[in-house]
Amino acid sequence: MTTRSLIEAWLVLVVLSAGTTILTLIDASASYRLMIGGGVLVLAGLKARVILTRYLGLSRSRFWKQMFDVLLFVFLSIAYLIYVLG
Repeated sequence: MTTRSLIEAWLVLVVLSAGTTILTLIDASASYRLMIGGGVLVLAGLKARVILTRYLGLSRSRFWKQMFDVLLFVFLSIAYLIYVLG
């Protein structure tokens, strides 16, 4: 993995983290609560995908990348469901 690729991955993680911070600063009234919670989980999923594909090298293995994408989607969907029901 090249230094440039690592720096790009780091910058993507910084931008996604800033997005998460901005979402958490929004006043979570009843009408926006579910959208903000979903947005935070989507950004968390994107950050996890960047870490898995770039830092752990899953981008070289199509099978494992797809498997982790499915597992990540299922996990985040269950987390959102618990958030909505809770």
